[in-house]
Amino acid sequence: MTKLKLGPLADDKPVKITLELPAAVHRDLTAYAEILERETGQPVKDPAKLIGPMIERFMATDRGFAKARRNKADNPSAKMERPT
Repeated sequence: MTKLKLGPLADDKPVKITLELPAAVHRDLTAYAEILERETGQPVKDPAKLIGPMIERFMATDRGFAKARRNKADNPSAKMERPT
């Protein structure tokens, strides 16, 4: 069994955005959806629905982002630094 970073998708009210993806990323997203469907048994009707959970997971595991958010919370007047 493959260990994916995403599990079953939560049913939550979404916010619509428009996003352009390179064709290769879209193909990988579709392949990921197929694997996730096999692993969880939960149908993935639209691979685009994976983008939100993937971004959420990415931000949740980004230590630099977490540190910057903590620093911002400790010092509200401080601006978040952008990576260079």
